[in-house]
Amino acid sequence: MPKVVYTSLNAGDGPHNEIFKTAGFDGAPVADSVNLFCEDELIAAIQGAEAVIAGSEPFTAKVIEASPALRVIARTGVGFDAVDLDACDKAGVVVTTTPGVNHHSVAELTFALLYGAARGFPESDRCVREGRWKRIARPRVMGTTIGILGLGRIGQAVCTRAVGVGMKVLAYEPYPNEEFVKEWNVDLVGLDDILARSDYITLHLPMSPETYRMMNAEAFAKMKPGAVLLNTARGQLVDEVALYDALKSGTLRAAGLDVFDVEPLPTDSPLLELDNILFSGHLAGLDNESHRDTFTMAAETTIGLCNGEWPEFCIQNLKAVTDWSWKRD
Repeated sequence: MPKVVYTSLNAGDGPHNEIFKTAGFDGAPVADSVNLFCEDELIAAIQGAEAVIAGSEPFTAKVIEASPALRVIARTGVGFDAVDLDACDKAGVVVTTTPGVNHHSVAELTFALLYGAARGFPESDRCVREGRWKRIARPRVMGTTIGILGLGRIGQAVCTRAVGVGMKVLAYEPYPNEEFVKEWNVDLVGLDDILARSDYITLHLPMSPETYRMMNAEAFAKMKPGAVLLNTARGQLVDEVALYDALKSGTLRAAGLDVFDVEPLPTDSPLLELDNILFSGHLAGLDNESHRDTFTMAAETTIGLCNGEWPEFCIQNLKAVTDWSWKRD
């Protein structure tokens, strides 16, 4: 009976439990008391597991090397930068994601952060709680320009919502879907142009050497004065020191952040001093529907690999491998 451990957030409930049970897997979530962002605790939690249904916890080379039974890391989401792919390639561990099932959830949280930042949250909430009646007029969202960096599934879901609320859409996308761009009247522009023209910049790019800290002091200086930054993609896209300075100085009006360079966000982060940032804790891809669908896909992908299938659409590593097997030699 293959053993699978659930380390992903809220993994105790969902259709994956019955799917794994029916397929003859022994599946169980990690105890809430385990700090999954500590390498040693993560190693201890997954010992003996052949598969892990994973969240954003870091599967480093140390974790991979200390988990000899491991065959599959199935991420419940589309990001995999917390997984050391080179170490997984070396160990023959397949890394999978769940593309195409949580883009609407991310788009909705992007707009929750956009509207909250636009209307002065969290400061407005704090004022009321503290007995301060502070009324400030702020720019209307309708009629403003949103710049979408990355026009994949998530960026497209943000775009259609932006058009629906009367925003002008600019996009930076090296490999655009031309049919979508034409249908939704998207203006494809260069990076400097999108920074200079947008009232809101929203990030939907993967983390790579090219995108690492692309939103830095130089980029913030090029942005439209009083613009708002939204990040529901990857924390490493943003230089947080430069962001703090831009928000503190008023170069940027506000920010909405769901992801951070270090997660969980350290409680001594200077960002927490600012009233013009609206925070959430890496929750963008997590609504009831995406929870169901991502866990279902992760379970079915894992079972398929165990049964000799190779769901290439979901696999993020071992690109040149043609003879992978669940059972080690």
